[in-house]
Amino acid sequence: MGMSVGSDSGDDDKVVSEINTTPLVDVMLVLLIIFLITIPVVTTSVKVDLPKEKLQVVEAKAENIIISVNTGGQVFYYDSLIKNQRDLVDRLKKVSTLDPQPEVHIRADANANYEGVGRVILAVQRAGIVKVAFLTEPPGVGD
Repeated sequence: MGMSVGSDSGDDDKVVSEINTTPLVDVMLVLLIIFLITIPVVTTSVKVDLPKEKLQVVEAKAENIIISVNTGGQVFYYDSLIKNQRDLVDRLKKVSTLDPQPEVHIRADANANYEGVGRVILAVQRAGIVKVAFLTEPPGVGD
């Protein structure tokens, strides 16, 4: 029975330049498993009932108010340009006293800045109008 202890040539002082990556891989797999287990718990920790969206056709009534917002953030009351926020609130306050109260339909361009839409919603709230709807187009075939 023989055993090799080393060579007599004096090459024992060689530096091993290989890195053992097995412990690194083991630690990474353990961390991956921990994250996969804990992430679903963190994201769904609060129980809420989200609204269910369904496509429904909205009737265009004569008393409904249509406010449009273009890509530049300009606000239009039907077809007339609104100069400032105060003007929009004043116009909406006049119609908010009607019985039944009309709905406000917001038509915002798909590329419109959210600031313009937010200003319209703020004006509707300040005027005391309860019903607000966002008008959209149904997706085309293949979209």
